[in-house]
Amino acid sequence: MSDSEIGVELNQVLREFSKRHRNISRTLGIHFNKLSNLFDELGVEKEKIGSSRKALIGSCFTKEYSIESAAFFNPSIVEDPYQSKLAPGEKRVILSFRATGEGHISSIVFRSAVIDRNGNMRVEPVGNMLAEAERIKRHKYKKKTFINELKEMYDIENDISSVFVLENLSDLFTYGDLKTAVEETRRVHQLSSSKELIINQMMWLARSHYEIDFSLDSALSERVIFPIGKSEKSGIEDARFVKFTDDNGEVTYYATYTAYDGKTILSKLLETKDFYHFKGMPVHGELVHNKGMALFPRKINGKYAMLCRTDGVNNYISYSDNINIWNEATLIQKPEYPWELLQIGNCGSPIETEEGWLVITHGVGPMREYALGASLYELDNPEKEIGRLKTPLLTPNADEREGYVPNVVYSCGSIIHNGYLIIPYAMSDYASTYATVDLSELLTELKKPN
Repeated sequence: MSDSEIGVELNQVLREFSKRHRNISRTLGIHFNKLSNLFDELGVEKEKIGSSRKALIGSCFTKEYSIESAAFFNPSIVEDPYQSKLAPGEKRVILSFRATGEGHISSIVFRSAVIDRNGNMRVEPVGNMLAEAERIKRHKYKKKTFINELKEMYDIENDISSVFVLENLSDLFTYGDLKTAVEETRRVHQLSSSKELIINQMMWLARSHYEIDFSLDSALSERVIFPIGKSEKSGIEDARFVKFTDDNGEVTYYATYTAYDGKTILSKLLETKDFYHFKGMPVHGELVHNKGMALFPRKINGKYAMLCRTDGVNNYISYSDNINIWNEATLIQKPEYPWELLQIGNCGSPIETEEGWLVITHGVGPMREYALGASLYELDNPEKEIGRLKTPLLTPNADEREGYVPNVVYSCGSIIHNGYLIIPYAMSDYASTYATVDLSELLTELKKPN
């Protein structure tokens, strides 16, 4: 194509799409640069290609993706770290959702909302453009932590190849440092298939850690966390965000979520302070191969605490000194009532009240209908149940039971504000809304003797 033809076609692309995407020319350039190996095969020096021609070539390897075209569901809710410019009695909150688009690929998206003194929620307008995060490739790994996590996966104490790799790493290292050490090990040693497996597990573990940054000029509703890495290639699901306060008063937002590669599910962990910068981390141990892990908002008796459903049917609690390693769990709740005959689980992190830990649950009953319930546990000993609802707190009504997956109401987290329990929930895996419950009435019902 001539330069003039290139200009005409590129201008058409930019006219159609520049108002739909922030800095689309940068995206086209990134996609062009991913084709380096093809230019090498063709014997073309890409450095001599003009910028307009590069952009048009990049556009041929670019497509739009509608992240919410199939479903917008399974919300969680936390207090926004920024609470300025609010009327008396209001609270700004962050909602996270599982958004499902073409190919049934799930991502994590956000909305900003304000809850007024009466428990009414006002969701703020959605931004016009989506913001994809920049992945930080110089993530620093702590050698001691990395070794402990590796031991959870495989016994490396007496393995020469893995020890050799680790001995060539400093106390803080990058993925590139690890890759160099692995290449040196392979050059020096003849590795058996079992030792290659260990090295591959080391590389997988390193890739499971990631850091991403969103631009400061992006609105919260424009930020999308897309699947990252092979373990997430078929989607990331059901993030349960919680505002965690450490013993020293430091606040960190965590989210347990499920990574899916098309065959296997795996629990993982997100960490953020400000919802601009996120760290992704693997979770190890016997409990990570099932959905529905939900972190308590503070430590219990000096340990991290987690709700889980290790057998897929009953509710359990687990304690750990390391937020990334979860091995043993104690059964705390079994299905008991007709609306939860098939299975029960949690609908997000426990909420601390003066009367105990409030846990919103879900139950699956006849005709695979999902309903929400509630339970109350002792603050100092959350293995002990104070009470639970005998009838559902929330069931799908006539307007909510039709959808992508019918007869389902489901939530990944709730919040208390001004005497109200606010429960954002999904309707039949299609869309989302919220319910408001009088907290004192609910707690009174939970404390009634059986």
